[in-house]
Amino acid sequence: MDKDNKHGGSGLDRRHLLQAGLAAAFAAPLGAFGAAQAFAPQAIAPGVDLSAFPLCRTASDAPALTGAPRKLKLSWNAGAVCLAPVAVAIDYGFFQKQNLDVELVNYSGSTDQLLEAIATGKSDAGLGMALRWLKPLEQGFDVKIVAGTHGGCMRVLTRTNSGVDKLADLKGKIVAVGDLAGPDKNFFSIQLAKLGIDPNKDVDWRPYPGNLLNLAVEKGEVQAFLASDPLAHLWLKDTQYKEVASNLDGEYRDKSCCIVGIRGSLIRQEPQVARALTQALLDAAMFTSQNPDKAAKSFQPYAPKTATLADLEAMARYHTHHHHPVGDVLKRELKAYADDLKTVSVFKPSTDTAKFAEKIYVDVFGV
Repeated sequence: MDKDNKHGGSGLDRRHLLQAGLAAAFAAPLGAFGAAQAFAPQAIAPGVDLSAFPLCRTASDAPALTGAPRKLKLSWNAGAVCLAPVAVAIDYGFFQKQNLDVELVNYSGSTDQLLEAIATGKSDAGLGMALRWLKPLEQGFDVKIVAGTHGGCMRVLTRTNSGVDKLADLKGKIVAVGDLAGPDKNFFSIQLAKLGIDPNKDVDWRPYPGNLLNLAVEKGEVQAFLASDPLAHLWLKDTQYKEVASNLDGEYRDKSCCIVGIRGSLIRQEPQVARALTQALLDAAMFTSQNPDKAAKSFQPYAPKTATLADLEAMARYHTHHHHPVGDVLKRELKAYADDLKTVSVFKPSTDTAKFAEKIYVDVFGV
């Protein structure tokens, strides 16, 4: 979506310089996988006693992987600060503790492309948003969800003087989004539906490039916009913006928004490898929750240059990295999200969401 004309005649004030820096950070042309960028593991940082882990769902009774470290490819969006635990797992040896040699592959492109890449073995696993993955997973990709990773990272923003003070105020408004099928659009549509507002009829959603969303509201073309961290957090540093809602409001404070998916063939053929990978990611998430300052430093090489360490640490604290469910808790969350997606016509009313959640989830600690 190239809408450079949205710059109009605006001068390059401080907000626009911030936007320009963020645009540069996210503008690297990454083909879905053919031109994907691999990140080499960094030197292990000192200062963590790995004997204290696993802190999460224990796999201590499972046989350890033996022999040469198992090589795996893990796909992620390197610009997503909520995935800081992935960088932590590299820096602090959580993958190595599980005898894994993990190559991080940055990806862009559609979720269907990502899931197909995992299902066909181009990648072994990936991380993404539940509200983005669930509909494509209904198509039958051989990818299984094994864990949630955290909550938080999606927000509704507007100008301080816009008159939009709560989610219900979006009724009759024009709202800018980076993607009309994006997880934030799905999430806040669900919340509007729960307020009795038809998100398809009562709100005019307009697509804009993600790094230009704030310009749309500055120029008065829209009254609010949806954004994810780190962009949302950095824009909120400007006192002319305010947060109207986030996916940590109400009951969603205790739900995960991001998930881990592993190719089904790996789970079936090497369940201990799938278990080891999941354990490493869960432990890195817990470490992030307990050490947001260290997590910020690990993620800094991947972050926009305009984001300070203090910004990254604030986001690591804001995102609920202590909440990374597996088992029945995660299945209930997946079912609840599928039920929610029915309310905005993403899933058919006839979908058996309990069976769907059972189909797409695997407990790697129980296989």
